[in-house]
Amino acid sequence: MSRSTAADTILTGVRVRTLDPGRPSAQAVAVKDGHIVAVGDATDVPDWRGAHTEVVDLAGATLTPGLVDGHSHPYLGVLTAAGLDLSGCRDLDALRAALAAAARAAGPGDWVLAHGLDHNAFGGRPVHHDLIDPALGGVPAFIRLYDGHSALASGPALAAAGIEGPRRFAQRAQVVCDTAGRPTGHLVEFAAMSLMDGVLPRESAAVRRARLLALLRDMAATGLTGAHVMDLQEPDVLTLLTGIEEDGELPMRLRIAPWCMPGTDKEGLDHLIESQRAHGRRWRVGGVKFFMDGTVEGGTAWLEHADCHGQGTEAFWPDPAAYTRAVHHLAHAGVRTVTHAIGDAAVRHVLDTVELLTGPRQRSLHRIEHIETVPDGQLPRFARLGVAASMQPTHLAYTRADHRDEWSLRLGEERAGRAWRCRDLRDAGATLVLGSDWPIAHYDPREVLATARLRRLPGRPEMEPVTPEQALTGLMALEGYTSHAARAVGEQDVAGRIAPGCRADLTAFAVDPVTAPADELGEAPVVLTMTGGTVVHRM
Repeated sequence: MSRSTAADTILTGVRVRTLDPGRPSAQAVAVKDGHIVAVGDATDVPDWRGAHTEVVDLAGATLTPGLVDGHSHPYLGVLTAAGLDLSGCRDLDALRAALAAAARAAGPGDWVLAHGLDHNAFGGRPVHHDLIDPALGGVPAFIRLYDGHSALASGPALAAAGIEGPRRFAQRAQVVCDTAGRPTGHLVEFAAMSLMDGVLPRESAAVRRARLLALLRDMAATGLTGAHVMDLQEPDVLTLLTGIEEDGELPMRLRIAPWCMPGTDKEGLDHLIESQRAHGRRWRVGGVKFFMDGTVEGGTAWLEHADCHGQGTEAFWPDPAAYTRAVHHLAHAGVRTVTHAIGDAAVRHVLDTVELLTGPRQRSLHRIEHIETVPDGQLPRFARLGVAASMQPTHLAYTRADHRDEWSLRLGEERAGRAWRCRDLRDAGATLVLGSDWPIAHYDPREVLATARLRRLPGRPEMEPVTPEQALTGLMALEGYTSHAARAVGEQDVAGRIAPGCRADLTAFAVDPVTAPADELGEAPVVLTMTGGTVVHRM
């Protein structure tokens, strides 16, 4: 390497897991102009070094390709994960105590806003504002349940929004009402929750921008160098990102998939195609997000057979054939699609849609998100059709091995027994992307990597693993955040590996994420995060 091509930065003193089949391991990496220019041994470092090269000795850390969260909602999360975090509430007593404290602290005209509430906290009771109104003492409250697809509005909140009975929606959504037609406060799916938008408090654009940038910095400190962002329904997102890049740099790369909802016509689809041109230095629009169903707990997952409440037999798109036509329109234009599909019928319909496409190029543009329960016969279709699977192991925290949780009870023993079949999909040859679905679960990739191996949260040995036969190896889990994440979006030539020519997106752990005990990995320090050749986090 000549003086003119000397590295900007050299990372040494590391065990390098390259995930490059041509050279699986190394001891040092050279970076220039945001890309990896050399991978080698410690003896190569003098040849790469110039007068202005910064040499960073990572003192025995393990260096991997930069971690990419395969499913995240950073902007939507900033909007919705505001206020009181109820994720620690395990029963109604804890919920009421938390809400009462927040109501006492509220000023005149204030609302209690909360998020992260587990359906299991209701102890099997129907979700109803009568269960919380006494604790709130008349203060209006809006609580987002952990699944992101449903919420609970208090009685005063319903009155403020003028919600007095059932509503009709163009997509699958419901204002749940009692037998007398009075709303219970349970709002299921986005269209129903959006009825509250006009009365809910909203932060200024400046505050949202500051909170988003702080969030991305916190994410980078956990080792993330990028995220596949599954939301762009708010019109000011790209303006906000452009503004951040006018003043500095994003600490992570964001690949954003705008939503395509039922009722989108050809003009709307063509607009989505045109939107794929939008980009900044570290963000770009790439793909389109669909919903084929909702959630198991909300009764809106599309199932081959109804759940125990007689629900779950309808798709999110009232006309599933319209979904198929929309996906085909985008595929013919070369646009990638990602589809939320939790229930077995939803997964099958997405695979059927892809199978109707002609040619491997059009088929390889697609992936399915979540895949919480899927029968044996659908597993080999992923690899055969080139459809990537995208899954979030930490969602297991909302289930129990004994199937006494709301998710399992709704599905029944057979379907609950095939929960989150990560290992079966990998063994069937599928590309398997891992992620968090933040704010549904925490964004920390160490927690996701560990849970993928343990089938329970790290640091919680008292938890019985859920379907433990679906555990991934340490290498498989790491691939889900690196090489498989890159492959799923067609970036395998520039990302997901540590090799010359690849982007210098790198993560250094204090332990080896492949071989360290999974519980230890869950809290292991992240020594360094580098995005585009720039150190964005360092211990």
